[in-house]
Amino acid sequence: MPVALLGRKIGMTRYFTSDGRNIPVTVIQAGPCIVTQVKQSDADGYCAVQLGFEDVDPRASTMPLIGHDARAATPPKRAHRELRLPDDESAAEYELGQRLDVSVFGDVRFVDVSGRSKGKGFAGVMKRHRFKGLCASHGTERKHRSGGSIGGHGANLGTGPKPRKGKRMAGRMGGGTVTVRSLDVVKIDPERNLLLVKGPVPGPNRGLLFIRQSKRLYKTKAKPSKASLSAGEQ
Repeated sequence: MPVALLGRKIGMTRYFTSDGRNIPVTVIQAGPCIVTQVKQSDADGYCAVQLGFEDVDPRASTMPLIGHDARAATPPKRAHRELRLPDDESAAEYELGQRLDVSVFGDVRFVDVSGRSKGKGFAGVMKRHRFKGLCASHGTERKHRSGGSIGGHGANLGTGPKPRKGKRMAGRMGGGTVTVRSLDVVKIDPERNLLLVKGPVPGPNRGLLFIRQSKRLYKTKAKPSKASLSAGEQ
């Protein structure tokens, strides 16, 4: 059964372990979410479960969404998100109107968190791509933060009428979907639906997040710890 929830970023703080270590954590309000739709392969062509998060005033919603959520016997929700499932057996584990809270992460060690990053507006190459800029001496005038030449990376093997696609230049920075992988789950508070993960997550405070069990761990976290290996040998 895949584990995933919608939530909101509350902010960052510090968490002290029993041995006195100070861990920077992000506090996330994970859920509760309501299952608003269960899709089967025979009826919909693929298997998925749709989660709804956070009640919204019906005046701020639409008639199709109000009717859609009413089938799950729940008020209209502010955000919806689909979670693809491998087969119909996994979809059968969910029921329409089922309530999911942060306790589903009870046995999960690592999570992936997706959110919309903060928008920075139009930015130059030094801020957007961390270019060093041009020389500050030897006759450079009013072009210190310039990106330099762009013709050397043309469309045709270094020559052509236009720069190659993907050339790093000035443009809009931020305001896109960002996923941070393999974050450690530090603590779960089921009473207040709080999830504490180690490190930062994308987006501003009160920003909408999608939290799921990690699909692909980093190599350092995928390796079993020495303590677990020694316990297994005993």
